[in-house]
Amino acid sequence: MHEAAVNLAELERVFEKNFTERGELGASVSVWKRGEEIVSLHRGWCERQQERPWTAETLVPFYSCTKGLAAATMLMVLEEQGLNPDDKVRAVWDQFPIEQGSFAQLMSHRLGLAALDTAATTWDHDEVIAAVEKQQPNWPLYDESGGSGGHGYHPRVMGFMLDELVRRMTGNTLGNVWREKIAEPLGIEAWIGLPESEFHRVASLYPGKQSQADVGSEFYKQLATRDSLVQKAFASPRGMQSVREMNEPRAWQAGFPAMGGVGTATAVATFYQAACGAIEFFSPQVREWMECTRSSGDDKILCTPTAFSCGFQLDPLDSFGRKIRHHYGLSRRAFGHPGAGGSLAFGDPENGLSFCYLMNQMELCSLPKDKSLDLVKAIYLSQ
Repeated sequence: MHEAAVNLAELERVFEKNFTERGELGASVSVWKRGEEIVSLHRGWCERQQERPWTAETLVPFYSCTKGLAAATMLMVLEEQGLNPDDKVRAVWDQFPIEQGSFAQLMSHRLGLAALDTAATTWDHDEVIAAVEKQQPNWPLYDESGGSGGHGYHPRVMGFMLDELVRRMTGNTLGNVWREKIAEPLGIEAWIGLPESEFHRVASLYPGKQSQADVGSEFYKQLATRDSLVQKAFASPRGMQSVREMNEPRAWQAGFPAMGGVGTATAVATFYQAACGAIEFFSPQVREWMECTRSSGDDKILCTPTAFSCGFQLDPLDSFGRKIRHHYGLSRRAFGHPGAGGSLAFGDPENGLSFCYLMNQMELCSLPKDKSLDLVKAIYLSQ
């Protein structure tokens, strides 16, 4: 067992360094352990004009960190419907394009629906779903020997598919079900579809700059290649391509389950306390679905090894069962999800620990960088 003995002094030093040396503008860090918030750091400004100080109550859009919240909602609904992740998607969605595809294969990014060939806009849910129903898989579900055909991150389409499934099972949007079944019972301030009454609390986001290291990576080479699978995946469906658009109230209000979450670091860290079982909330079955790895290996979209459970990301392992990176700390059981620009949140069931880092000065990155990763390291340092 890898015991997490949070080094508060080191955590505060790294948090301060992010401001003095790494261009942080406004940020929050929340760490919980066994039902108690043991760290709550917040500092900076909600905008470059320095008009609103950043506080513990500041809300910020956190892009793909939303996927963890959306996955938990989906899994909870599946259980309530008497279904499980190994059931076929067509049990709920007759027109789903892959007959043999299961909920688990969908949620672990294996079904090859990351990029759409039919044009659709993020602002028209029905249009996106119609495009999904026409889509031929970007890669086969199984290889010639009958093994897995691999996996690739679905950055945008995933949210629309989960939303469609939740709508079919409950008659309500995923964002509304998230609030009703999870956020409100836990008393947390995180939304997938922000009410107008909370608009005044939202910090402005600022895009990151590309470094030479970024330019040379295979992911960014593919992202810049016209009509590559990577480029198409991050542009399907079209719209919401710029940070400027994410700063518009209609984006906060839209309730995009793959990228539209808005909330506080404390809220997201509290959610992961429940997800890892440190707060009694989710059933043991749902928590097992969150934690159990369903896909692992080279990611066809992110161009690096990744691992996923049903909707959550885990650190991938080498052939000896050792972590090849530590985005989610030292425990192999830890799971969570990053967000564009550097936000990061996870739960560690082995230690009863959860973590969330949110900020408004983004970095250009598909996976977490030093601003968040050095904070994670501090959690696992001995006192």
